[in-house]
Amino acid sequence: CYGKLKTENKIHFCGRFHPFCKKGVRGPVTIYDIAREAGVSASSVSRVINNKPGVSRANRAKISALLEKYHFVSNETARGLVTGSSKLVGILVADIRTQHHIEGAYHIARDLAAHGYCSLILNTGDSDQERVDSIRTLEQRKVEAAVLMGSIFQTPQVKNSIERSLPHVPVFMLNGFLDLPNVYGVLSDERNGVEECVHLLIKKQRYKIAFMVDKPTPSSQLKTEGFQKGMQALPVHEKKPLWIYSGVEGSLNGGRETMQQILRQHPDVNGVICSLDILACGALRTLQEAGRRVPQDVAVIGIDNSVYAEICNPRLTSLDNMLFDSSVTIAHKLVDCLEGRRTNQKTMLFTDIVEREST
Repeated sequence: CYGKLKTENKIHFCGRFHPFCKKGVRGPVTIYDIAREAGVSASSVSRVINNKPGVSRANRAKISALLEKYHFVSNETARGLVTGSSKLVGILVADIRTQHHIEGAYHIARDLAAHGYCSLILNTGDSDQERVDSIRTLEQRKVEAAVLMGSIFQTPQVKNSIERSLPHVPVFMLNGFLDLPNVYGVLSDERNGVEECVHLLIKKQRYKIAFMVDKPTPSSQLKTEGFQKGMQALPVHEKKPLWIYSGVEGSLNGGRETMQQILRQHPDVNGVICSLDILACGALRTLQEAGRRVPQDVAVIGIDNSVYAEICNPRLTSLDNMLFDSSVTIAHKLVDCLEGRRTNQKTMLFTDIVEREST
């Protein structure tokens, strides 16, 4: 406790609960307090806390009971000063309202926690300056590794910031990559995936296909390239200027408004591919309001294979860009890297079309 005990005109701070203390306020319990009460050495308590061998079964049970009794919590900051390891991993998300990326961060943080690492998730915002500031925050927090969620971090400003602030810290990117010796990327083959989405619609004799894509990122650029390449498979007599709607707000409303524009400009459209599931949900709403049947009149495909694809009506066909697999792969590769095991800098995962009612 930190109460005052007067003994022979002296002030005594005993550091633990003392029955003769005037205030009797309990302070933090240390491993030395646990060791004293258990009748063992402090090193034995430390071995139990860290799940190390070298303690008898009887003493281990006694120490564990006391740790539980006093709700002992180890001081990780103090431990980090001794071991040189913070056990802290920084995860940067541009917008934590984005369901796809925050779900990926959840999978990564959960997997890292199973290996004893604590995750610090930061909402960086959309500007490069905000991302640079967030990387500096990770430097100040002495993280052991960093994870950047999405290709939106694949910019020269972020690259320079990593070189300056985290030159010796392993940095993992979800669906992105920067050419630095300490950067590792786990990417989805979205370009070929979108091309396959176009081929699926063509096989269903949908030749009048529109493509709506959200704000410019390396990922959205690859998706657009996949659409352009896929449309080359159209029969010669069906070839025409591509209907590409870029810079769409990545929201339900963005999908609704863009679909309204498509219907005004191309009323004969019979296939739509959206770069995000949430955009496709908005497109479905507009088609239903316009009296267009899905998929009989217009087939719709989204990208992400998110929960939105399951809960919308009709259920949405979507390109699975392997978010869960990518997230778990990052967590495993990150732990391997921190524990001194070799890991590849670039890993590519193949996408898969999950066909549902909208096609």
